[in-house]
Amino acid sequence: MKRHLFATVGVIAVLASSACGGTDTEGTASGASATPSTSASAPMASTSPSTMMSGQFGSGCAAVPTDAANPGSFEAMAKVPVATAASGNPLLSTLVTAVKKANLVDSLNGAQGVTVFAPTNDAFAKIPKADLDKVLADDATLQKILTYHVVSTQLSPDTLVGTHKTMQGEDVTVAGSGTSFTVNGTSMVVCGNVSTANATVYIVDTVLMPKS
Repeated sequence: MKRHLFATVGVIAVLASSACGGTDTEGTASGASATPSTSASAPMASTSPSTMMSGQFGSGCAAVPTDAANPGSFEAMAKVPVATAASGNPLLSTLVTAVKKANLVDSLNGAQGVTVFAPTNDAFAKIPKADLDKVLADDATLQKILTYHVVSTQLSPDTLVGTHKTMQGEDVTVAGSGTSFTVNGTSMVVCGNVSTANATVYIVDTVLMPKS
């Protein structure tokens, strides 16, 4: 049972990594984390859309590329569906790998008005490699974990707090206020209110684990 729980946690971490980013065809993770320009010659509109216009919040947002032409930027992600968006985000490459392995790219891209809690690469790294490898090799378990990170309604920061039904069937509970939120009491939102063409994404620092 312990081994299964650790494996489950590991897979969910992969999700996190993908919530911010894209698909298997939309691009590779960009290693460059551009620093917002402070030059007087650069108009605010050229640097602020990726960091401010959609109301993103959280310390983790600083790692998201600010160049609008970068597929992992907030502006670029807002134009494509969630799985594709995650594929361009350097924080979510592990999640993207898990989503592809579970054959969920089309399902996530085709869903409308959903919320995704996306574990970062670091969240995924908390899981022992042996346990993670076992989960990745079991498509059914992987799908269960990943769909537990998806809520079938679109939640804004104002409606985020509460208990919400996931696509996996079980509930997740969000607590907090303002720009500080936790999911299931342990997973912190490190970059929230990220928009994609069909979803709102909240990047989290710990993989979520369903009870069954």
